[in-house]
Amino acid sequence: MKIAFLGGGNMATALIGGLLARGFAPGALSVIERLEAARAALATGYGVHASGGADDATRAADVLVLAVKPQDMRTALAPLAHVVRDKLVVSIAAGVRLADIARWLGGHRRLVRAMPNTPALVGAGVAALYAAPEVGAEERASAERILGAVGKTVWVEAETLLDPVTALSGSGPAYVFWFIEQLAAAGAALGLPLETARTLALETVLGAAQLAARSGEPASVLRERVTSKGGTTEAALRVFAEERLAERLRRALEAASRRGAELGEQLGRD
Repeated sequence: MKIAFLGGGNMATALIGGLLARGFAPGALSVIERLEAARAALATGYGVHASGGADDATRAADVLVLAVKPQDMRTALAPLAHVVRDKLVVSIAAGVRLADIARWLGGHRRLVRAMPNTPALVGAGVAALYAAPEVGAEERASAERILGAVGKTVWVEAETLLDPVTALSGSGPAYVFWFIEQLAAAGAALGLPLETARTLALETVLGAAQLAARSGEPASVLRERVTSKGGTTEAALRVFAEERLAERLRRALEAASRRGAELGEQLGRD
């Protein structure tokens, strides 16, 4: 499988590194990148072909991965409509809907839309994917292989579900960073040195996530197991319940999901 990337930013670079680590040859990967310095970095750092526009490598690719900024997508696709006819096109641009991509590509419908997240930069991401009906099983497997190079993948049955996916896992790392920040600040307020509190907060979140991932048990079971009756954890969780933090978190994700739908509408306007 030969893969061309439209855009050579952080996520494209992470995918390229992940694919190379999984045995892809540099010659199987190419990038269209408008910035000369970025092209040089890709060629030097990864040994892949990088060009300023569509060329023979782009035309020879089986898959085109759209990795430009959402607001730049329409302009970036304009010169590519004639080279995608026989290709699977995978978009990792947040919010840009397949109907709009298809329109900008002259009616091309072999499209997959994916929502990765930033932990992909360290090979620990998760991506949700949705495939247009015209995409076959083999092409779905190709898309999964590409996104799976930097983490786990899941499929959703409707494109509209990518809005809640964006709210949950796309924006989710920011929520976790915020929680680490607040946990450390609270520890410092209780008298711990700030650096000590930061280390404790970070390692606690990291360790708890690893435990949850490896145990195979629901998070609710793990929570109950460390919540002794009348103990310190129960005292803290009681405050969470009194402050209705679960409801507030749900409302926050609803707001993020609504905003994702609004941005999709805005990006697709002619």
